[in-house]
Amino acid sequence: MELRVLNYFLTVVNAKNISRAARQLHVSQPTVSRQLQALEDELGVPLFERGSREIQLTSDGLYLANQARQIMALVDKTVTNIHQTKTISGTVLIGCGESQMMTTVGQTINTLKHEHPGIQVNLFSTDGNTATERLQTGVFDFAIVMTPLMDQRYHFLRLPGASRWGLLLPNSSPLARQTTISAAELTKIDLITPQQNGINELFENWLGHTTDDFHVISTYNLLYNASILVNAGVGAALCLDNIINTSHTGLTFVPLAPPIDSKASLVWLKGRPLSEAAIAFLNQLKTNVEDH
Repeated sequence: MELRVLNYFLTVVNAKNISRAARQLHVSQPTVSRQLQALEDELGVPLFERGSREIQLTSDGLYLANQARQIMALVDKTVTNIHQTKTISGTVLIGCGESQMMTTVGQTINTLKHEHPGIQVNLFSTDGNTATERLQTGVFDFAIVMTPLMDQRYHFLRLPGASRWGLLLPNSSPLARQTTISAAELTKIDLITPQQNGINELFENWLGHTTDDFHVISTYNLLYNASILVNAGVGAALCLDNIINTSHTGLTFVPLAPPIDSKASLVWLKGRPLSEAAIAFLNQLKTNVEDH
């Protein structure tokens, strides 16, 4: 499977029309059609639904499109990092969740933009599960996770600070007038909970028993959408503090008692060489952590 053919395929997927894709690629429509047919023949599965006016993907086509985007992103990042000048330049891609501990990362990026203006640090907001999956495939250089990775495949660097767990509630809720929320109260309300691995274990340790008593109505991977559900009256979001600014929102954050805190770590794969740009970022981050 050639990268050129994958590029043809993704261009057609994005354009939703072979003729339009051919114009973007500056090739003839028959050329694109032949390449797509050859790709289907090579894979042995249909990638497109035939007969519709706009391009529609089969389930195999959807899977290939997702994988192809990751492959092309990895290729682009690799080429950028190799084709650099004598000064350190290139891109660093970090998969990260929502956390106030990102402050140290922000300070690092601010320093790098002055010392190594050729380095661009790109953040991809996602949950910890997706971040580590894409770290393993090489799409991300680093991932920032909220729960410790008890995995020998990774190096990790603990970031300064901690965030406290609590509930994001509508102001109309009686619980919003409390200073804390107990474990017993937590089991009596509809909850919107995080999706990432390790959350159940975290709260089972806090409760001293399983989370089977939790009444989970919905789950989320990023808190902003969960806050909209809270506003809509779906339930209360179990989350970390200082992620959603509740000022003038009709929402209130109330911490749990006894307190339960989480820390964040930057992780990267052992045995995989880092680009010079990624090494420069990591070294500067280590300095900022040590100075904190």
